[in-house]
Amino acid sequence: MDLLTILLYKPSCAVYKEGLFLIIAGEQMNDKALISFQSLKLLVEVNFYISVIVLVIGSILSVSGSYSIFEFNEELYGALANNLRMMMVYLAVAECMICGYCFFSKKFQVFIFSGFFLILMVGSLAFYGEVNNMPMDPNFPLFFLYTGMSHILFGLLAGKEKNRYSQHPESGKLSK
Repeated sequence: MDLLTILLYKPSCAVYKEGLFLIIAGEQMNDKALISFQSLKLLVEVNFYISVIVLVIGSILSVSGSYSIFEFNEELYGALANNLRMMMVYLAVAECMICGYCFFSKKFQVFIFSGFFLILMVGSLAFYGEVNNMPMDPNFPLFFLYTGMSHILFGLLAGKEKNRYSQHPESGKLSK
């Protein structure tokens, strides 16, 4: 049983001491560990929502020349700049569709795969730049790495949380 599973299923069994998590026997509640885990969970969720906003708005703003967070040098890229802009618009639309699907179906593990493919975009854009013999904006790798890692962390956390509630309903949400 890994540490994240223990913290989710029985947060009272883990104690953070001297830089290590120690697993203790017994059912004594450790409020510090529970509060710190809940804080971490909230931080990951807020970071995820910020990354979705950055992804969608950054992608849509790439269409405009003056407000874009990426450099699309028309002299250097020529017609290929429009290809990159359209790719970013498609990415924004796809992100909205994925978020809608995940929140309506409550299948948040899809964000793990979405994040993985966002990280793969770093390599794809590097390959695209090599093939077309043009440099890529250095903001692209940071953008895709940040949004991809945020999606993966949120998907992992949401998947663990969903498993926790399905396996141990008494430790989760309050029922009416």
